[in-house]
Amino acid sequence: MNLRNILVPVGLAIVVVAGFRSYGWPGVAAVGGAVLMWALLHFTRLVNVLRKAADRPIGHVGSAVMLNAKLQAGVGLMHVVAMTRSLGALQSPENEQPEVYRWTDGTQSHVTCEFHNGKLLKWVLERPVVSPGMSGSDPGSAAP
Repeated sequence: MNLRNILVPVGLAIVVVAGFRSYGWPGVAAVGGAVLMWALLHFTRLVNVLRKAADRPIGHVGSAVMLNAKLQAGVGLMHVVAMTRSLGALQSPENEQPEVYRWTDGTQSHVTCEFHNGKLLKWVLERPVVSPGMSGSDPGSAAP
């Protein structure tokens, strides 16, 4: 069980009691207003991230290499969705931990991310292998 699931409600109860003891019912109203504002700010951010992600294909990212460079261990899934502006393509069985998502770019490079309880544990960048016979199709190479 996550310790945050216990500490946040206990902390909120302590703040409400402190507001009541300091200022009475106006203190409770002030604390309640502050908590409501905090909740609305997080809800607004969530809705904005999901609205932007709804406009893009699932599992698509502009550049998998840039996503790989920006990722950090411990960031939340919502932060990664905000960076990619796309929902990841689920690779693991639904509702099982760890959750594995994949984002692919136009060159078929992809980043596979593993999340446990919504936090990024590890990720792997995989780039397509270019065979030696295809080197002539590279725009930077000159034909003999």
